[in-house]
Amino acid sequence: MNLLARSLVAATLGASMATAASAQTTEINFGIISTESQVNLAPIWEPFLEAMAEAVGLPINPFFASDYAGIVEGMRFGQVQIAWYGNASAIQAVDRANGEVFAQSVSVEGNPGYWSVLIVPIDSPLQTLDDALVCDGSLDFGLGDPNSTSGYLVPMTFVFAQRGIRPADCFSTVTNSNHESNALAVANGQVDIATNNTENMDRLLVTNPQAHAKIRVLWQSPLIPSDPIVWNKDLEDEVKNALLRFFMSYGRVGTPEEIAAAREILAALGWAPFRPSSDAQLYPIRIMDFTRAVFTAEADATLSDAARASTIAELEGQRDAIQALLDTIPPL
Repeated sequence: MNLLARSLVAATLGASMATAASAQTTEINFGIISTESQVNLAPIWEPFLEAMAEAVGLPINPFFASDYAGIVEGMRFGQVQIAWYGNASAIQAVDRANGEVFAQSVSVEGNPGYWSVLIVPIDSPLQTLDDALVCDGSLDFGLGDPNSTSGYLVPMTFVFAQRGIRPADCFSTVTNSNHESNALAVANGQVDIATNNTENMDRLLVTNPQAHAKIRVLWQSPLIPSDPIVWNKDLEDEVKNALLRFFMSYGRVGTPEEIAAAREILAALGWAPFRPSSDAQLYPIRIMDFTRAVFTAEADATLSDAARASTIAELEGQRDAIQALLDTIPPL
């Protein structure tokens, strides 16, 4: 970038910093979903949050919770102003916590998204999905956080709901844990099969290669859109503008040395520079959730024929309405 361009960018960012600093918001809590332990997450997030604070001109504090719902509730009650979510938990933030998607992460490998996986011990006799779904109560299953896209919604949709199977009826035990805990449970032989995703498996290769070597992928899902970044819609416009400028410029704008340093920080998070997004990013996940609910209703023996037909018709109508919205926007 030439000197004039750098000067213009610096002036713009400087102006946004000044306005953000003078706005009502005096600090920002950034929610970080619990894909793994806080001990592992904090060190890789700190440099990114420090860079954000410098650019925006406000203190940026990490906000951790024991589960995804804790981040949603934090935003709902004003304890979290901006957060990294998965798509399913972002739906909760948008619907229940006044959230709005404004940016989307991009895989450092350039993938358009990531994939949910079912993992087993490397020496497991389970070789196919059918082997894992004999449903004789002989296997222990590790499911993800109920607000996780890849750990819960996707496998519940594409593995269980499509087959009319309830995990509780299929396995000896069903536990809910974050991705890291599920992976370690599989590696240590504490469960026979568990959910995870390709991003977290790549992360495990860095944080615990010995555990990674003890795990094998049994099943992989269709593509999941990359994770969104969500802010509370009540943030002042000046703060929003400063945040948007940071997310869209970080790892793209600056000297070669500054860009390289920013991309190294992003790479530690598994990301390349962000791209803009909106709530429309969540439409495919909403459709997936309605599809899962339709499958569940079809297999629900407690419903009368009339109640089942009514429930399915309502769910399909809601799904079709979201599909119509999706059809009117360009692909993300």
